Amino acid sequence: MNLYALFRSRFPDDPSALFLERPDGLPLAYAELDAATARMAAELAARGVAPGDRVAVQVEKSPEALLVYLACLRRGAIFVPLNPAYTDAETAFLLGDAAPRLFVCDPARRAALDPATRDAGIAETATLDAAGHGSLDTWRERAPDPSVAASAGSDVAAILYTSGTTGRPKGAMLTHRNLAANAESLVALWRFERGDALLHALPIFHAHGLFVALHCALLAGCRVLFLARFDAERVAALLPRATVFMGVPTHYARLLGLVAFGRDTCRGMRLFVSGSAPLTAAAHREFAARTGQAILERYGMTETLMITSNTWEDRQAGKVGWPLPCVELRVVDEARRAVPAGETGALEVRGPSVFAGYWRLPEKTREDLLPDGFFRTGDLACVDAAGCVTLVGRARDLVISGGLNVYPAEVEEALDALPGVAESAVIGLAHPDLGEAVAAVVAPDGSRALDEAAIRAGLGRRLARFKHPKRVFFVDALPRNAMGKVQKAALRERFGDTFASPAAVRE
Repeated sequence: MNLYALFRSRFPDDPSALFLERPDGLPLAYAELDAATARMAAELAARGVAPGDRVAVQVEKSPEALLVYLACLRRGAIFVPLNPAYTDAETAFLLGDAAPRLFVCDPARRAALDPATRDAGIAETATLDAAGHGSLDTWRERAPDPSVAASAGSDVAAILYTSGTTGRPKGAMLTHRNLAANAESLVALWRFERGDALLHALPIFHAHGLFVALHCALLAGCRVLFLARFDAERVAALLPRATVFMGVPTHYARLLGLVAFGRDTCRGMRLFVSGSAPLTAAAHREFAARTGQAILERYGMTETLMITSNTWEDRQAGKVGWPLPCVELRVVDEARRAVPAGETGALEVRGPSVFAGYWRLPEKTREDLLPDGFFRTGDLACVDAAGCVTLVGRARDLVISGGLNVYPAEVEEALDALPGVAESAVIGLAHPDLGEAVAAVVAPDGSRALDEAAIRAGLGRRLARFKHPKRVFFVDALPRNAMGKVQKAALRERFGDTFASPAAVRE
């Protein structure tokens, strides 16, 4: 069950039907897409890439970069996208771990990464820049290879490295079946149709932009308005030509920051989707008030793809919705017993979209992927009586202060509701008396002066005293990774010695 073959079976019959439009480039029809991927697949074969080989790609977003991915599927090779923002040292580790047959990088980084490619024993290196040119340009003149590899559903199609906010990144192996099952569910759930136009401003080195957004478009046979990167003003200008937009919470915050953004901008839209990081209930409500559109929030992970989603009819602020039709989930306590509806526990999931394991890490795979097929997400959640899921936070972010559990998401919601607070992150810091102390890192919105006393007073009766931060730190902006997730590990490292001295503890 080759994923590319599934895509091709859904392409429009009309050879002139558009797949991709770029504001700064020529449009690409579905028939042209098929021919271009056949030439790119032939180029991969000429460079020695065989079915099962890894192809690591660290380039800026471009239609040609997308062709490399689709050609890997056609060829039966394993696609390994790498964030272009990674340092040379980070890239060197990933190349050594993935051991690709072919590495495609930006021409400007080729020389700096040569030592890493040699150390990793990479046979071939090619270049591709943001304009789609480089030494890989030879694909354009290559005779097309019309074949599609007879990949099994269990064959690995891609390896995506986790963000690595704690410890070394791990390569999640995603199969053709994983990717197909998840995309099929989303197309049905989100009502994708041939007449849709997806405004695509996400990166394609990540599951959100590549496996969620683009897979839905390819299975629906619809049109994609393809932007190299997110720019709020450019997105707002193109929204009247689109019907679907997928973004991260930061994107929605920046759109709301545009004075003219509102109902007229979104007049043709039918669906806004948010993911990759929690969307605050306040942002959900403000967006609905400004545009008349309710954002649909969903929840997923690299290892599982999409797990839950709000539905077309029911989009609840602060909740990530119900399990996808192909997904089973359970919430368990520390003894792995099921917890009652409405209570918090560790979330575990099972289904055809759950990954095949971590690349070259069998012990970690056995630790997280249980014998009965359930995967330990590491997230804390509660499920209400209707089956709707609310995320409470990461298990590793849980703060146990004086023997009492404090869930960061609950405190953050209260902090974000205070006047003058743009956003917040709650972390646990080592404390000689309490074990851990609750601490808050707050980014003010500039509307008023804030200090620790004002924050504590503002929490007032909103939270039990043991949940109140012992310290409040102020920053211009919270540190985030490429997909908008707050890097709490960096905050814990920065403020980790706060309670190291007796004087600080007495305060």
